[in-house]
Amino acid sequence: MFVNQLLPGILLAGGLLAQAPPAWTPEYSMKVKNVGDVTPSPDGKWVAWTETRPVMEGEKSEMLTHIWLARGDASDRWQLTRGDKSATSPAFSPDGMFVFFASNRGAARQIFRIAVDGGEAEAVTSFQGVIGTFAISPDGKWVAFTGRETDSNDERAVKEKRDWKVADENPRNQSLYVTAVEPGLDGKRAWKRAASGPYNIGNFDWSPDSRRIAYETRPTPGADDGRKADIWEVEVETAKVTALAATPGTEAQPRYSPDGRYLAFVRGSGGSIAGAQVALLTRAEGKVRDLPKSFDESPALLEWSPDSRGVFFHEGRGAKRFVYALPVDGPPVVLYAPAKGTAAPSKIAGFWMGLTIQASDEPVEAYVMDVRGGGPRRVSAANSSLPLPPLGKTDVIRWRAKDGREVEGLVTYPVGYEKGKRYPLILNIHGGPAGAFGESFIGAATLYPIATFAAKGWVTLRPNPRGSTGYGLPFRAANRNDWGGGDYGDIMAGVDYLIAQGVADENRMAVMGWSYGGYMTNWVVGQTQRFKAAVSGAGISSLVSMWGTNDIPTTLDDYFEGAWFEQPDRYIRMSPLKYVDRVTTPFLVLHGGEDLRVPLTQGIEMYEGVKRRGTPAQMVVYPRTPHGPQEPKFLLDIMQRHVSWVQQHVR
Repeated sequence: MFVNQLLPGILLAGGLLAQAPPAWTPEYSMKVKNVGDVTPSPDGKWVAWTETRPVMEGEKSEMLTHIWLARGDASDRWQLTRGDKSATSPAFSPDGMFVFFASNRGAARQIFRIAVDGGEAEAVTSFQGVIGTFAISPDGKWVAFTGRETDSNDERAVKEKRDWKVADENPRNQSLYVTAVEPGLDGKRAWKRAASGPYNIGNFDWSPDSRRIAYETRPTPGADDGRKADIWEVEVETAKVTALAATPGTEAQPRYSPDGRYLAFVRGSGGSIAGAQVALLTRAEGKVRDLPKSFDESPALLEWSPDSRGVFFHEGRGAKRFVYALPVDGPPVVLYAPAKGTAAPSKIAGFWMGLTIQASDEPVEAYVMDVRGGGPRRVSAANSSLPLPPLGKTDVIRWRAKDGREVEGLVTYPVGYEKGKRYPLILNIHGGPAGAFGESFIGAATLYPIATFAAKGWVTLRPNPRGSTGYGLPFRAANRNDWGGGDYGDIMAGVDYLIAQGVADENRMAVMGWSYGGYMTNWVVGQTQRFKAAVSGAGISSLVSMWGTNDIPTTLDDYFEGAWFEQPDRYIRMSPLKYVDRVTTPFLVLHGGEDLRVPLTQGIEMYEGVKRRGTPAQMVVYPRTPHGPQEPKFLLDIMQRHVSWVQQHVR
């Protein structure tokens, strides 16, 4: 069914390769598969990964994910799981004979395993509730997982219409469970709750002897409690619990060294713009010391080296992502820096690292790399048979802000770009603000169809202004108490740079962004009338109401050094809604109906303000949608609306 609905340019029945369409469109971008969770087996013999495609036939609008498998030398590959239910989170058994995965093939999400040579998948769990993450013990005998058991009282309350909720009462916390991999003589698998308490359990790691588990806790699963994470340890057999790292700061991402001597983790003072670094607990002595800081002070731990002499981590550096080796004694060393494009490491097992690599002009694929030396080797072919229509060239550029600070960004030129000719400009602003644009494939199905913009003859600027990640902590914190100030100046300096270079037509410009990018879009149109069209996706309009209604209010505390009622003038002054009476730019608002991060009311306030002024305005609400679209039909509609709004108003 799916093959018959593909656009020209795909391998069709009979093996004939049709030609690519003449130009990129949002519809064609939906054909680009996403690749992730690249997981090598411990011996490097196998590599598993996931491939995701949209299913939009009839009443369906969902992403379908399945697991693929290849030999480590990339000599062969095949699809391992099938069906109309997704299979995610591949993990190898220690002997490399099985791949474990999670799927909702039954009434609820369960953990399964399947032999690497294929066959029927076998359910390992029959948990009555909601399963989170899982991991197989090093001895291969147990599977640990986080989960929340079904509460029959809650179900009864819903049926009897007594399902009121008291704020901050009875959070839906996850516990830690352990179940046997092999069934007993009775055909059943023994399982037990390993750890629980008045807290939510997050990431965890097995000790190398399979006797203990180190795990994260925080008071609730709420996003605002992420900064309150601590690390505890439980002895699986006795259920004895010990605090390993529990301070007012944040301790997360526990990783045992293979020799059992150390526990590495990431700790920081907490907060959105505070630095973090890798710390090392010597387990025998119970002493903790910080390892040298990384460039961006935002390390994401991967795994230990097999000899226990150091850990691997990754973090952003400019528009790329680097992988580092951090010795137990010494500074971090770059292990892998892509010469082109950007990489996203998934997992390291033994000497083998699984990662995805993509570039502005190359779709994402899965790779495996020997951490002892040698470059990445491609193992997937998810997008290799997809013919690519002409792509606009993308360059990393730099310019100076008014205060002399250097700012970096990405510019994508129109297809057939002619030097000296001016083109309509799309200013695309990223979310965060602690985010960054990277050198990812511009033809992929994302909120902003950059390849389509280029095909339409538009140049796109994607700046990484102060506040962005990947440029060091001082740069990331440079917009504290200054939203709409220096960051706005950085962005507009980039626009002026492209105008001065003879690339952009200052009389034909549009601005758009999502989340914080939506905030900046709202801000831009209240400060200048230079833009002919604007699209605000899930954008903040009022910092005062945002503080009291979103799920991470302390993030605003970080940026503005306190709550709104402690400094109302500052919150009001930096709210785009204060300047809504100045907006003359035709304005489109896109917002998820179930958005907790930037509540729907933020979009409504901005829309109503612009509309009341008499400026052309439109608002589209996507039901069932949180802070970003999850249903592919909605994603496609968002891409199409970005294109059509610019076409309508930028001439």
